[in-house]
Amino acid sequence: MTNIVKGTKDILPAEAALWQTMESAALKVFGRYGYGEIRTPILEHTELFARGVGETTDIVNKEMYTFEKSGRSLTLRPEGTAGVVRSFIENGMHRLSPPVKLWYKGPMFRYERPQAGRLRQFHQVGAEVFGIEGPAADAEVILLAVDYLNALGLPDLEVELNTLGCSACREDYKNNIRGVLKSELKDLCPDCQSRYDKNPLRILDCKNLQCNAILAGFLNQPMNPICDECGAHFDEVKKLLDAQNVKYNLNNTLVRGLDYYNRTVFEIKFGLFGSQNAVCGGGRYDGLVKTLGGPDTPAVGWAMGMERLASLLELIEPEKTDAYIVCDDTSAAFTLASQLRTAGITTETDLSGKKIQKQLEKAAKTARYAIFPGGKQAGVKNLATGEQVSIANEDLISYFQNN
Repeated sequence: MTNIVKGTKDILPAEAALWQTMESAALKVFGRYGYGEIRTPILEHTELFARGVGETTDIVNKEMYTFEKSGRSLTLRPEGTAGVVRSFIENGMHRLSPPVKLWYKGPMFRYERPQAGRLRQFHQVGAEVFGIEGPAADAEVILLAVDYLNALGLPDLEVELNTLGCSACREDYKNNIRGVLKSELKDLCPDCQSRYDKNPLRILDCKNLQCNAILAGFLNQPMNPICDECGAHFDEVKKLLDAQNVKYNLNNTLVRGLDYYNRTVFEIKFGLFGSQNAVCGGGRYDGLVKTLGGPDTPAVGWAMGMERLASLLELIEPEKTDAYIVCDDTSAAFTLASQLRTAGITTETDLSGKKIQKQLEKAAKTARYAIFPGGKQAGVKNLATGEQVSIANEDLISYFQNN
C-alpha cells in the first residue's frame, strides 16, 4: 500500500464540516466588507516569489517546491499575496477605482518540518486591499480579520501591532539591530549570522531558542526609529482600532517573515493554543506592486492558516443538528427525516439498525432534540433540559421552526 506523502493530510468527512464552516463564514463576512473572491493558479513562475517574497527569506532559500519545465523554473505557491499581486497587475485591476478589495482561499506548499497546525501542503484564507495609502485601510483589514474569527466563535483573541516604517526607517532599523547585536553575533545561530549582513530584521523572526534568549535582553530597547510621517500613520491606525474597541498589544520585535512588509505589521493570536498560537499575520506592503512590474500602488492584507483554524474550532463544541429520530422502523424514520430536511430542519437518523439505546446515546451527543415517532403523534424530547412533549405529526415542522 502507498501511504500519504509526509506533510500532507486527508480531510475526512467529519473534519470537512469545519472547513465548510470556515469557508462559508469567509464568504459571508468578506462579502459584508465588499471583498470579491479571487482564485489564482497553484503554479507560478519562480521569479515571482524570489522578487516578491524576498531572496533572503527562509521561504525562498529553503522551503519552495521548485522544478524545471520547458526551460522555465516553476514553483508551487508558498503563499498567496504574490500571486494576487501578479493577477492584480496582469488583469489591469490597477485601473479600477480604489480600493480594490480581494480575498482568496486555497492550498499552499512549503518544505518544512511538519508539526501541529503546520504541514507541507497547507491552506490559507487571506484578504488584500489595493490603492489606499491611508491608515484606515490598515485598521479595516485588522477589523475584518477580528470579525471573521469572531464569526467562527473564537474567543480570547490577542492582536499584536508594530510598525516597520518606510524604506528609510527600515534601513535605520536594520542598522540599529546590527549595532545592538554586534557583540552577540558569535552566539547567534548560523542562519542569523548570515541574516546579520543580508537582512537583520529576519533575526527578530528567528525560532531558534538560543537566539530568542539573546533577543529577550533587548526587547525594551528602542531599536525601531520611525520618522514623523510613519509615526503619525501608526498613531491613526491605533486610534481607529481604539474607536472600534479592538484590543491590541504593541510588540517592537514583530517584523513578520516576508521582505515585502512596510509600516503596519500585525499578528492575531489565540491565547488558549500554547506556543503555536498565531492564527493570522499580515501588514502593509506598499512597494510590492511596483517591485513586480506594476504601477506604484499602496496595499495591505493578511493571511490565516486554515489547518490552524480547524484545530481551534475543534476546541469549540460543534453545533448540533436540530433533531435525531429515534425509531426501530428504519423506513418510517427515513421518510420523516426527509420531510423535516425538506423544510430546512437539520435531521439525523439511524440507517444501520442500531438498538434504541444506542440511538439515544448518539442523539444526546449530536442533536438538540430527539423525536420518537408513534402513530398520529410523536414524542419530542429536549435533550438539554430533559423535557418531553407530544406533537401531532402535522405540527412537527412548525414546532421546530419555532424552537
